[in-house]
Amino acid sequence: MKWWFSRKLHVQVLIGAALGIVAGILLQDYAAYLDPIGQIFLRLLKFLVVPLVIATLLSGVLQMTSVKELGSVGARFFGYLTGTSILASAAGVGMALLIRPGVGLSLDEIQKEDVAPEDYDVAEQLLGWVPDNLFNAMANMDMIPIIIGTVLFGVAMLLIGETKLPRAFALVREGTEIMLRLTNMIIWTSPYGVFALLAVLVGTTGTEMLGAAAKFVIADFAGIVLVALVVYPTILFFTARLNPVRFYRNAWPSTVFAMTTSSSAATIPVSMKVAQENMGVPRKIYGFTIPFGATANMDGFAVALGVISIFAADAFGIEITAGLIAQIVLLGLALSIGAAGVRGAGIVMSAVLFQALGMPLDLIPLLAAIWPLIDVAHTGLNITGDLTGTATVAAQTKNMDRKVFSKRSKSLTMDSE
Repeated sequence: MKWWFSRKLHVQVLIGAALGIVAGILLQDYAAYLDPIGQIFLRLLKFLVVPLVIATLLSGVLQMTSVKELGSVGARFFGYLTGTSILASAAGVGMALLIRPGVGLSLDEIQKEDVAPEDYDVAEQLLGWVPDNLFNAMANMDMIPIIIGTVLFGVAMLLIGETKLPRAFALVREGTEIMLRLTNMIIWTSPYGVFALLAVLVGTTGTEMLGAAAKFVIADFAGIVLVALVVYPTILFFTARLNPVRFYRNAWPSTVFAMTTSSSAATIPVSMKVAQENMGVPRKIYGFTIPFGATANMDGFAVALGVISIFAADAFGIEITAGLIAQIVLLGLALSIGAAGVRGAGIVMSAVLFQALGMPLDLIPLLAAIWPLIDVAHTGLNITGDLTGTATVAAQTKNMDRKVFSKRSKSLTMDSE
């Protein structure tokens, strides 16, 4: 037992997933007896959805401490991360539509909710996203009006300012801390929930889901490569007039560190060093963009959300329409920002996504099993995106030392400022 509890969470999840697959193959239909354990885990995830999204989104908006800070640097960087998150989500959707990892994966036997194809009307969908009764939306877990209403509430608080609303701002910060701690508590039960759910999934649907998982990983990696090799270089070359090859050489220490730690927050000091010593960006720029980007810029996760949505729609037999794709892309933007700072974001935010799209949560164990593998690439893309935005803003505002950017990048040390 001591060995088990000394393992990192992602190792426990992988072990639980592997044991769940083995149990499903061995038990076959008898694996259904494990279903109550998995359903408890899913109910706890549903319990998190609404308060967690509200808390993290409000916290993200209020990180911009004043309206003035939404000026030149803030507006440019926020515009950058908004645009790249939309493009990243679209890249995930595009790769999933090409590869179609969910086609042929039948979940009819384990489906717990009635999910039928819907005819999406773009105008009707857009109207439905506008919140008219926030409490009703919360009761029905109608996530898009909740997200939009929360953002509007946060902007209003920001306009009034913390000096006039000190207790409200403190409440948001304290509420976010509570929700992150609660999320952490529930996510630590994920190895057991994943074991039970994956055993049921394999035992009742067979091993075709393993092939679907492999195609999912391929689609996810293809979307990440598309963003890294097309979206970012295009922004750097045409918007910032920077050499993309030189940029990637300069950014490489930070990208590698992010991939080895799978933590955007842990990479912040390395990214700041890279921005200053390899990019020629001053502190007044990177001091804002790097921490804010590590919190709000989740392009890798946006790619995954696009892939997950198409994967799930195919698996559940939901018709993929232009309106659904538009909804997925916008959700990719909102949820990738809302995922900031959440342990186990892949599991929790996938549950939020399925809830927003009206889908069951039956694919959660499969996603939890492969998340440690794909999260390495996600974090690398997130950090590369932070540095891309930092360099672009610095170049646009004429705050970049291009001589530093163009010279050979340094071998970074963390013992000096």
